[in-house]
Amino acid sequence: MKFAGLVAVATFVLAAQSSARAEPAYIDDRSSPEALIRSLYNAINRQEYARAYAYFATPPAESLDAYAQGYSNTENVDVETGLASEEGAAGSIYYNLPVAIRARNTDGTEKVFAGCYALRLANPLVQTTPFTPLHIEEGKLAPTDEPLEEALPDQCGDSPPPERDALLEAASRQFTSLYGGICDPAGQSEPGAPESYTIRFNYAYDEADAPKREARLFRFFCDRGAYNETHVYFLAGEDNEVLPLRFAMPELDVRYENDDTSAPVEDLRIIGYSASDLLVNSSYDPETLTLTSHAKWRGVGDASSSGTWIFRSGTFQLVKYDVDASYDGEVNPEVLLDFFSGP
Repeated sequence: MKFAGLVAVATFVLAAQSSARAEPAYIDDRSSPEALIRSLYNAINRQEYARAYAYFATPPAESLDAYAQGYSNTENVDVETGLASEEGAAGSIYYNLPVAIRARNTDGTEKVFAGCYALRLANPLVQTTPFTPLHIEEGKLAPTDEPLEEALPDQCGDSPPPERDALLEAASRQFTSLYGGICDPAGQSEPGAPESYTIRFNYAYDEADAPKREARLFRFFCDRGAYNETHVYFLAGEDNEVLPLRFAMPELDVRYENDDTSAPVEDLRIIGYSASDLLVNSSYDPETLTLTSHAKWRGVGDASSSGTWIFRSGTFQLVKYDVDASYDGEVNPEVLLDFFSGP
């Protein structure tokens, strides 16, 4: 394969995995009541009414055609979920989930509805075939004049509401708003809630005996390819404002002998920096306050780029970057930047 001029490989790897889809990414997740309701409205937004219809234990309409007809003038539905209460009875877990939706019609008008969904999961350990997954028993939503952000009920059912994590909810709303059409949560190998970490730190100008400040870091799965997966991160500072993180990322000039990637690397250097909101194959270490990434340029992993960002004075700073640009079957990275390892 011939290359002419500059090869911005790291940028290419990230951009290829973050291309937006023309329609909402397919989500079919029954791992929690919240995930199932989001899957329900994902099916409605994709006009996959048979899938939406099948999430109910009791049909929500006289027929699938009648159910689909009910959404004939609906262009899009935004959904907010609260925290589900639960109780066990007769070998099942019953959930009550606060839900608010904003339905946007094809004529441009909008209407907000709020209420509760009741869901049930029969104990998987005692089920036989056919297996019955978590499903919706019923949903009761009523119109409201409140905006979507304020319409969500505090609780549903008689059980006391679980303790709410307002920052996590705010981060989840931002993730859905910014990345709902880009990321594909259905690709997770282990579906679940986003990871959350409390970071204790001081600014450089703080006194030596100053009390520690606190920030919250949230990690959301975005997408998975053949051998790379991406995550996005959000940070809440002392003012509790949740903002998406962008990370300094070197732009590379990689030159191969005779412009042939199977040949040895002739020259490799950093020619500038950009910022990326996606990290590839990343993880966070709360002990060292470091984020690391390792992007494979192909499946065998002999060509790759790796970065390390450390949390200092309220933000993540790029402190190390290694690149293995040779497609030679060997793992032999070259350190291009290192403010982390020390002398």
